[in-house]
Amino acid sequence: MAFMVMMGANASTTLPMKGSVVKASDPNIVYTGRISFANPDAPAFSYPGTQIIACFEGTSLKMWAKPMSGYFMAQIDNAEPFKVSFNAPKDSVVTLATALPEAIHTVRVMYCVEGNEYKPVFRGFILDSGRQLAKAPALPERKIEFIGNSITCGYGNESTVANDPFEYETENHYYTYAALTARNLDAQHWVVARSGIGVYRNYNGPKTGSSDNMPSQYEYTLFDDKSERWDFSRYTPDVVCINLGTNDLSTNNYDVKRLRQAYVQFIKTVRSHYPKSKIVMLVGSMLVGKELEIAKNTLNDVVQELKKEGDKELYRFDFTPQNGDLKYGASWHPSLWQHQKMAGELTAYLRTLMSWF
Repeated sequence: MAFMVMMGANASTTLPMKGSVVKASDPNIVYTGRISFANPDAPAFSYPGTQIIACFEGTSLKMWAKPMSGYFMAQIDNAEPFKVSFNAPKDSVVTLATALPEAIHTVRVMYCVEGNEYKPVFRGFILDSGRQLAKAPALPERKIEFIGNSITCGYGNESTVANDPFEYETENHYYTYAALTARNLDAQHWVVARSGIGVYRNYNGPKTGSSDNMPSQYEYTLFDDKSERWDFSRYTPDVVCINLGTNDLSTNNYDVKRLRQAYVQFIKTVRSHYPKSKIVMLVGSMLVGKELEIAKNTLNDVVQELKKEGDKELYRFDFTPQNGDLKYGASWHPSLWQHQKMAGELTAYLRTLMSWF
């Protein structure tokens, strides 16, 4: 099987003369993640982990998207996944595969970076002339929602230099603890995550709190866009994993009481949308020392308070803190190897909690 990945100037802003265009609104395309279908032929999304899945006839496949949409991970059938880029002003069509055997193939495309700056838009696929999509495979029945910050996004996980700055080129959600855990458990995973975000206070924010924190964003389809409220009936997870608090405590300007109060209110908000889901409150792998203990104690207090009020499906889980033995990603974030360790820990925990054997 041969693949040809086209990046930068290799792509075109005009559709090729040959080939069958399949619009994004085709009913045989399956989507996961928070996506705005305000324009069905140009679905828009912000969060990493958004997926596009289809089965197609023929020997080749091209993907059509808005130029400057950012990075995706693509997989054809069971072959090794690879990264593709819509990262130049003229990138609108990228070849995902050529010289495939004459058959029906499956393509899975995952948005693997944060899209609040790119504002990605998917427009469709281009098949061999005269070919069409077949019915897409069914999605896994198990469902997870991940709410988080840069750790969940995959900030810097493709870097191996701790002092590296943030770059989209080294962020890859496909290899995060969240995506790995979902694949380990054969579950869907939908993501609401943004680097630097907190429950009450974003990274290095004011002690009184940040107005654009996670609770302010959670009710909407797209990040930092309040034009469309998210319809929570579109996805009901079996379990919600919340990995927040690292940024609230990341610089010495925090208010523990405000953090606790904000976390209680946010859990109540999540519970209002998912009355029967299990909710797991996580402490990530980046905190150490005093802040790590504050995070653990705060989340324990939140669980205790809400259980007293009648919420019986709240749980706690702590990742092993990173110490550098598995290297660091950019800006001291978890490396690919640290994410693998985290995924192993969370997979084992959720397998038992959810009886997903």
